[in-house]
Amino acid sequence: MAARPPAPGQEIRFTRGVDDVRLAWAVHGAGPPLLVNSCWLSHLQYYWQSPVWRHFLEALGAMATTVRYDERGFGLSDWDIADFSLGARVRDLEIIADQLPFDRFALMGMSAGAPVAIAYAARHPGRVSRLVLYGPVLSGCFAGRGQDEAVEQALLAAIRAGWGGQEPQFRRLFTSFLIPAASEEQMTWLDELQRMCTSPANAVASRVARHGIDVRDAMTAVRAPTLVLHARGDLSAPFDHGTEAAALIPGARLVPLDSRNHILLGDEPAWPVFRREVEQFLAGDRQPLEGPTVRLPVLTAREQDIVRLAAEGLDNQQIAARLVLSVRTVERHLQNAYLKAGLTGRTARTALVSRYLSGRELVG
Repeated sequence: MAARPPAPGQEIRFTRGVDDVRLAWAVHGAGPPLLVNSCWLSHLQYYWQSPVWRHFLEALGAMATTVRYDERGFGLSDWDIADFSLGARVRDLEIIADQLPFDRFALMGMSAGAPVAIAYAARHPGRVSRLVLYGPVLSGCFAGRGQDEAVEQALLAAIRAGWGGQEPQFRRLFTSFLIPAASEEQMTWLDELQRMCTSPANAVASRVARHGIDVRDAMTAVRAPTLVLHARGDLSAPFDHGTEAAALIPGARLVPLDSRNHILLGDEPAWPVFRREVEQFLAGDRQPLEGPTVRLPVLTAREQDIVRLAAEGLDNQQIAARLVLSVRTVERHLQNAYLKAGLTGRTARTALVSRYLSGRELVG
């Protein structure tokens, strides 16, 4: 398999869950913030070498400041896990969200991460500006829900028998559910991802924990504008998962995708549809300046204090000490000011200070 270039500007960080589980999260891209709860098979670094996932990462980074994380038991997060419950996973998402310097952000729940995103959005309506659900698996994991118990036991046996081995035959069973229309290169990569991203024991335990999840009440409580995208021929998450989510979440819009793949591939016709729909949906969080003479939207008093001190040359730690705040709070207020000003990237601070000093700075 040909080598692929490294992640462009991805920053990987770590934090601790409430039960001291180490959680790995990463940031890349530019634009309004987007927090992604990905599917269970995740690996922050390995995804960037992927012929299956890299086009997703590049597209999301082009339209948003994208934050991703490996769920407990997977990827770069801790593997020695006892609790794979929905409650623990939601608490992990809350902790990741609290690391971010944003008061509000768009939230994307992908595949089996969708119930976690739905539960968070219902619980924290003030934090979630928009909700995107892609291929939502509302209960279970792979091959739908309500399936014959004998089939489920066969799948669990396949995980125990071959998930961690060098030969990919058992893992290919799951690959064929996820990307049935893929090339051999893409299937081989996903075979290997399964072995690399978690242990057989975790794959079994997390799958078992996902059965019986019911987020119907949470779906009816979501208040954020919601976009649901689902492939009509999805073998891992039947299309009725997407239709149910769109029916229960108030005002949600469903976009059917013409594909059999659970993970859309970059060369299929459904991919530009996905990208266009998500980009247009997230565009509502952008607040660009309309010309060189436009005034900035009104900043809060605290945001004005922080920008004023930044203009005096103080760094975030010095600003925090002066105003008796945490450094994280200072960062969050600055990010809010950047978003209001339509500024992104490494020059955002300099540009905001420049506008302050030029007299166009803080009032509407």
